[in-house]
Amino acid sequence: MLLSDFLRETLRMTGTHVGCEHGVCGACTIIADGHSIRSCLMFAVQADGLSLQTVEGLGKVSDLHPLQESFREHHALQCGFCTPGMLMTGVDFLDKHPNATDEEIREGLSGNICRCTGYEHIVAAVRSAAARKRETIR
Repeated sequence: MLLSDFLRETLRMTGTHVGCEHGVCGACTIIADGHSIRSCLMFAVQADGLSLQTVEGLGKVSDLHPLQESFREHHALQCGFCTPGMLMTGVDFLDKHPNATDEEIREGLSGNICRCTGYEHIVAAVRSAAARKRETIR
């Protein structure tokens, strides 16, 4: 069983979306042991013992993760299908590249496909979340 199917069907954690099932679209991205991965490319048994984080673990409606809040503020979603994968990729990217330029943000998100937004608002949201993160560190 694929990890993406295990998360959705067995654990009923449906925030992880399944798009292409070939690791191309990024909709199924989660964080495993501190690295963003495509859950459709991993068997569930391979995740045994790993620390996994899905979009469900980012925040709550009453207490959004800073990147979720930034996506809301910058209107960085339309249909929402790619959003969980974008968020998980973005969280991992910002942890590793807190001072990223727009070009680096685009490169960091380039493995995630969005058919609705044109990416401008997504990049703005990630940039804004990065700035907030830097301010809180100071």
